[in-house]
Amino acid sequence: MAFSIILADCFEWLKECPANAFHAVITDPPFGIREFTRRELDKMKAGRGGVWRIPPSIGGSQRAPLPRFTGLTPADIDNMRSFFYDWSKLTLPVLVPGGHIFIAATPLWSHVVFDALTEAGFEKRGEIVRLVRTLRGGDRPKGAETEFPDVSAMPRSCWEPWGLFRRPFNGTLAENLRRWSTGGLRRLPDGNPFPDVIESIRTPRCEREIAPHPSLKPQQFMRQLVWASLPLGQGKILDPFAGAGSTLAAAEALGYDSVGIEINEEYVQIARRAVLELAKLVVNNNQTEQTKIDEPKSQLSLPLFENLNH
Repeated sequence: MAFSIILADCFEWLKECPANAFHAVITDPPFGIREFTRRELDKMKAGRGGVWRIPPSIGGSQRAPLPRFTGLTPADIDNMRSFFYDWSKLTLPVLVPGGHIFIAATPLWSHVVFDALTEAGFEKRGEIVRLVRTLRGGDRPKGAETEFPDVSAMPRSCWEPWGLFRRPFNGTLAENLRRWSTGGLRRLPDGNPFPDVIESIRTPRCEREIAPHPSLKPQQFMRQLVWASLPLGQGKILDPFAGAGSTLAAAEALGYDSVGIEINEEYVQIARRAVLELAKLVVNNNQTEQTKIDEPKSQLSLPLFENLNH
């Protein structure tokens, strides 16, 4: 297996990418479009201003910055819709027929993102619910916390939607599997179907130290998506918003080729040194141990689905 991380605007890169180059796309894009611009990231690091919010501390523990998805204007939402429509039109021919897209979203704006993909020509095949208890939401009214101690502005977020889409194909699923090795999802190691609800841990500290990125996803979760994305256990995976490389690391851990596109040079440098380190981690559903994997690649999948093998 091999991976490459490319410094580029994925829109420009996709325009030049050959057709039918990838068997799956797994990505966690910027929902508000501008939260990962250099200007906004600088504001986030400074701890003030911009679309990133520093939530109140809990029990003296400082919480990580979060983007203000509730502050999007109608123009921002229209831009989001256009962004994902244009991106989807460019991505469609890059996937082989029957290739799937797994795309992360937020409960507030998933409908905008998902509608754009279907309008661009993808088939919606469902949603993967990532169950994860975060510290997002649930805050008391800002500036009036003591006046309204029993009020939450929004519910505490305990899940994350991942849209599941497929490039249409002609003929039967069996015919497409024979020709393109795509169209379905790989079953779990015990033979059960891949589920649409996955219990996920929060990204462990050791992973965040290896690959510091504000929205890094845990290997425990990403390896399950990578496993499902290639139904015959073969093919190449693309992440056009690669960030610090969590998708590429999951593909590397399972023995698959992958390509990541990232527009931010800082994150490209992080990913180039982090992917192999993340791929070496032995993961389970409760924690991540920074332990080098010595087992053959064919066995790597077996411990990844402990909560699902029943």
